[in-house]
Amino acid sequence: MPLVFTDYVNKKSIVTFFLIPFQNTALDLIKNVEVQAIIGPTTSMQANFVIDLGEKAQVPIISFSASSPSLTSIRSPYFFRATQNDSTQVNAIAALVQAFGWRAAVPIYIDNEYGEGIIPYLTDALQAVDARVPYQSVISLSATDDQIVEELYKLMTMQTRVFIVHMYRSLGTRLFAKAKEIGMMSEGYVWIVTDGLTADLLSSPNHSVTDTMQGVLGVKPYVSRTKELENFRVRWKRKFQQDNPDNVDADLNIYGLWAYDAATALALAVEKAGTTNFGFQKANVSSNSSTDLANLGISLNGPNIIQALTNTSFKGLAGYLVFVNEQLQPSAFQIVNVNGDGGRGVGFWTPTKGLVKKLNSTANTRVNSFSIHSFSTVIWPGDNTAVPKGWEIPSNGKKLKIGVPVKDGFSQFVSVTRDPSTNTTTVKGFSIDVFEAVVGSLPYALPYEFIPFANPDGGPAGNYDSLIYQVYLQNYDAVVGDTTIVFNRSLYVDFTFPYTESGVSMIVPFVDNNNKNAWVFLRPLTWDLWFTSFCFFIFIGFVVWVLEHRINEDFRGPPSHHVGTSFWFSFSTMVFVQRERVVSNLSRVVVIIWCFVVLILTQSYTASLTSLLTVQKLQPKVTDVNELIKKGEYVGYQEGSFVPGILLGLGFDKSKLLMYNSTEECEELFSKGSGNGGIAAAFDEVPYMELFLSKYCSKYTMIDPTFKTAGFAFAFPKGSALVPEVSRAILNVTEGDRMKEIEDAWFGKQSTCPVSSTSISSNSLSLKSFWGLFLIVGIASLSSLLIFIVEFVYRERRVLMPSDSRASIWSRLQNLFVIFNQRDQTSHTFRENELKDRSGINLPSMGEQTPTACSVHTEFPGECDSSPNRQAPEELVINIDQLNSANQERPTALRVDHESN
Repeated sequence: MPLVFTDYVNKKSIVTFFLIPFQNTALDLIKNVEVQAIIGPTTSMQANFVIDLGEKAQVPIISFSASSPSLTSIRSPYFFRATQNDSTQVNAIAALVQAFGWRAAVPIYIDNEYGEGIIPYLTDALQAVDARVPYQSVISLSATDDQIVEELYKLMTMQTRVFIVHMYRSLGTRLFAKAKEIGMMSEGYVWIVTDGLTADLLSSPNHSVTDTMQGVLGVKPYVSRTKELENFRVRWKRKFQQDNPDNVDADLNIYGLWAYDAATALALAVEKAGTTNFGFQKANVSSNSSTDLANLGISLNGPNIIQALTNTSFKGLAGYLVFVNEQLQPSAFQIVNVNGDGGRGVGFWTPTKGLVKKLNSTANTRVNSFSIHSFSTVIWPGDNTAVPKGWEIPSNGKKLKIGVPVKDGFSQFVSVTRDPSTNTTTVKGFSIDVFEAVVGSLPYALPYEFIPFANPDGGPAGNYDSLIYQVYLQNYDAVVGDTTIVFNRSLYVDFTFPYTESGVSMIVPFVDNNNKNAWVFLRPLTWDLWFTSFCFFIFIGFVVWVLEHRINEDFRGPPSHHVGTSFWFSFSTMVFVQRERVVSNLSRVVVIIWCFVVLILTQSYTASLTSLLTVQKLQPKVTDVNELIKKGEYVGYQEGSFVPGILLGLGFDKSKLLMYNSTEECEELFSKGSGNGGIAAAFDEVPYMELFLSKYCSKYTMIDPTFKTAGFAFAFPKGSALVPEVSRAILNVTEGDRMKEIEDAWFGKQSTCPVSSTSISSNSLSLKSFWGLFLIVGIASLSSLLIFIVEFVYRERRVLMPSDSRASIWSRLQNLFVIFNQRDQTSHTFRENELKDRSGINLPSMGEQTPTACSVHTEFPGECDSSPNRQAPEELVINIDQLNSANQERPTALRVDHESN
């Protein structure tokens, strides 16, 4: 139909555009009428052909209703989309799903390009908010009512109750009519419709249509109510009723507003481009060609019009219109709830603020907000204001098929018995009771039946990994039993919260209490602590000898006496019986600190030895897994468990792994021993180990968990809505008294059995516990030794710097050592002894040589002459006559004058 603009465009130019519905019409208009622009097509299915025509003839194509995202990939500069891309609304829909906590949604869409175009974007948006798409329902435009009902019944047998509808008005009205007939518009169901249905169905309310859509949520582009829009609606409705007097309830929807804005934009663009060059350049083809496409001409004004369209921007009826990359920019979406005779706005979604209750809200809402408080009250199907869960166990569906493991031992967890007379199967056990308690705490009924994972002969049909994989193959709806959460299983199923302890532990026997070991006295200390202690005893003895040698008579004498005294002094500190006194302050500091270290060592040794001799029975034979591997010991594991994979990964040889099926069989393997067809240790999960220890706790103990696991849990298909529900119920059961009752019923209170230690370590004391003490005494000893050496070298510095420069360094060091080996007569200890001797007139005997200057103090040993004919220095001559003076008076003190050279 032609649209003539004379009131908006400049009066001197009249421009005619054509709104076209079909491809043939477009071809005719371009080829024969030689139109300058086309507003259309109306559907996405027609768009590809028309866009191709426009690009060949360089005629701008402007669509106000072709919204399929697939058209975006057509990079034609002559195609302008004056409508919202369907992909812009998927984030708003995903925000709704996330806001109400739904975990899955099923798209229902029409089987054409319009319906299929949005699905990839919708799926990605739902997955981004952790929501699955378990099924996609495709309905043909030509589907009969029976085919629609058949598809709806298929949806009713599924757990998901959230449906997203994307289709044409004609098909959508039929879908909701049939959904209401079969009861799918009742309480518990959630229906969300895209903007196509929302704008089309709710713009012209029809009581028969809205009656079948009560409680539906819809999204549609938001159009603000302006004075210009209201005036236009009044004029349009008046004109429409004149042309259609029988239709009095018609209203202009968003697509009509976009059509008007598109025509306005095109009129402005033509005015900018000018109307002087509206001709077509004829195609240069042979006269024999009969193809219409080959005979198309090229618009001379087309490039100018698209340039003007690109630069056109104005505030239209539907909002601000500007083309970016030939696309209309996304705007806010309004969330509509169908109630009564029309739709009621309950909130908005914007790309910047997410879900908000009011569009002009100044609240600090973060992007992609998903709070349900962003809505007004929503009335759901069934006239209910409570938010639906989004899933239900189908009432007309089958019971949940729950697989349970079949095993020979550890029947306390799961036990499957078959009565051949009645051909009935009984399933019971700790895990079964926990599951039944969990299901009983759910706020709704959950029908189920247990199906043993067994062969026709009643034996196990596979291990636990095979059982879990049956859920992935959809042979079971869940698995209940003593199934452990491990990584490789989580790739195929979703686990609930665990209901037992976690971890893989090692069980080992206790050490024989009657062990008669002659070298048990060495065990309190490790070899590194023994060696370090011995080295420090020698080192401390050497340090004390160095510090005391020149000033203490106890540390002088022949070399053998030096060594013996030093070692005796150092080792005697262990029992604090050392008789040698120390006179140097530096020695006293070292000895005090060393005695403190020795005290701690001896007391710790005594306590550790006492523990070894009296608490020997509480020690395990093995505390380290690597020790088992190194010795090549045999170890055991439970049949069907995942533990062998862990043991092989540790480095165990496959031939060293033995399997058991029950606690009794495990104990039998222990009793044989590793060298006689038995085992030295058993590896299994904590619940099994605790069950084993409840019977044999006096003979075995459990070591700390070797590996961490998440514990026992129930398995459901990936994305199952039951997982969070059952997980919350597990927390409810485990936090109450019911869990304790179930444990006592199956495992007993175990009050007669002592609690085994799960953290046993060696009683031997290691260097790690004492390295700080050795560090302190080492620093003190080295510091004292360094101070002594510095003082000694400083005093005897003339030996290192003699007047004879020809002396070698080695000879100087030898002289220095000779001096060190002599007594330090200046020491207060020797001076005190000398004064005591002289005060007692203890003169040397006739055969004893008189001390010379060298015997008292010698700076240069080479210059000393100890011959008897040499006269003693003047300062050392004692006046004997003075001693025999009148009255035989004994001097009160003897003075020895010493003058430095």
